[in-house]
Amino acid sequence: MKPLSESILDAIGETPLVDLKRLVEAWGLEGKIYAKLELLNPGFSMKDRIALKIIEEAEASGELKPGQAVVETTSGNTGTGLAIVCAVKGYPFVAVMSKGNTPERARMIRALGAEVVLVEQSPDSPPGQVSGEDLALVEEEAKRIIAERGAFYADQFNRMSNVHAHEEHTGAEIWDQTEGKVDAFLQFAGTGGSFAGCAKALKKRNPGIRCYLTEPAGAPYLAGGPITNPNHKIQGGGYAKDLPIVDKNLIDGFLAITDDEAIEGARALARFEGIFAGSSTGANIAGAAKLLRDKEKGNRIAILVCDSGLKYLSTDLYD
Repeated sequence: MKPLSESILDAIGETPLVDLKRLVEAWGLEGKIYAKLELLNPGFSMKDRIALKIIEEAEASGELKPGQAVVETTSGNTGTGLAIVCAVKGYPFVAVMSKGNTPERARMIRALGAEVVLVEQSPDSPPGQVSGEDLALVEEEAKRIIAERGAFYADQFNRMSNVHAHEEHTGAEIWDQTEGKVDAFLQFAGTGGSFAGCAKALKKRNPGIRCYLTEPAGAPYLAGGPITNPNHKIQGGGYAKDLPIVDKNLIDGFLAITDDEAIEGARALARFEGIFAGSSTGANIAGAAKLLRDKEKGNRIAILVCDSGLKYLSTDLYD
């Protein structure tokens, strides 16, 4: 057991890795799926890790000054992580979000003492489904606020701290928890930081580990496919935009997952394993199942349980 903690920040990371043998058996799969329970971080997502790393590296470089405001564009999880970190460290924090994100996320960020600015969706976007166009509007508003307040921009899509957090910790933890007995890694594409960091950590230890990036079937932008449905239901990623922090040499393959497949993956994870997660995790489950039925049959695949299903109660994910 860990000793007495100085703050909640000490509770970030070192999450359990679970063998999903019940789900694997129920679906008739051959192989193993190991799930890293990132929903057990204080903000209920893997983004707590990058929030802490971004702030710590900015403090160390002098880019972030004492008492300076911090601003971030977020679908909610990074905003929650930054709200936690900034509350402990004493920085005012402003989360800039699309109105298409679930309201429970904004409520949690406000409860943590941060300011939330909600941006209207693009006219072409259905309510509750955030597109790349919506994200561009959010980024535009964030830049206005940063200039107005002289704020520090966390900028998760472009800051290498995002990758460092997962390279130094998440990926290294997966290696240690499996004792190096892992054949592949799979992760849904949001900013790409969790994929890139974990892939770097794992391939550094064993270059033969295959790393797959998952995208929505209607927006397989990174795989070079046609964008037929940018308004998919898998929140937190699949924005059909370039991901500057992802080294393409780390990608061994792509998987396209439909909304229905992601929903079924999340529901099956809850039903068979008692793990209540969000839609991007459902996409990871569906992707891992596809691999175990095909090119990774009989092998061991590690995935991230990106966030908690509690953040999706206002959606149809668990209707």
